[in-house]
Amino acid sequence: MSNQKLILDRLTTILSETDNSNAAKLLKLVDEAGRIFIGGAGRSLLVSRFFAMRLVHAGYNVSMIGEVVTPAIKAGDLLLLVSGSGGTETLLPFVKKAKSVGAKLAVISMKKSSPMADAADLTIQIGNDNSFPLTKGMPMGAQFELATLIFLEAVIADNIFAKDLTEEGMRAIHANLE
Repeated sequence: MSNQKLILDRLTTILSETDNSNAAKLLKLVDEAGRIFIGGAGRSLLVSRFFAMRLVHAGYNVSMIGEVVTPAIKAGDLLLLVSGSGGTETLLPFVKKAKSVGAKLAVISMKKSSPMADAADLTIQIGNDNSFPLTKGMPMGAQFELATLIFLEAVIADNIFAKDLTEEGMRAIHANLE
């Protein structure tokens, strides 16, 4: 078996075990939010940045947490965190702050229940509790991160079709100070 096939087969299995109805629930929270704040740690942070960029391309007001220009979160905003464990210590203060000001919280995790998930308005479990066996060739969270990336790209695709967004319209919003 090629390593590409190994990776694609694992991701296909994980995504088939993921509740796709959560995509619509996430888009509803995104649409209702005044502003969207997104974050994660490590490779999950990188995945969250992919999603943040696509939301910006779709016309949403998005900030990455932890950046020096990130404004204060407030009631009516949405905090979206990507955390495989749902308990990343560096992210838990953001959960507390968001909830204390009345912002909504969405968590994308491998875990249905965790400190973050238990506080969330929406928890999106990628796969299920048995979806992430140790797999040689896909170390240290790779299965979760790649499956989450694909899930979130599909969320963006759902949004593109629902709002009839065009490549031209999205490209017009794309960064031009590169």
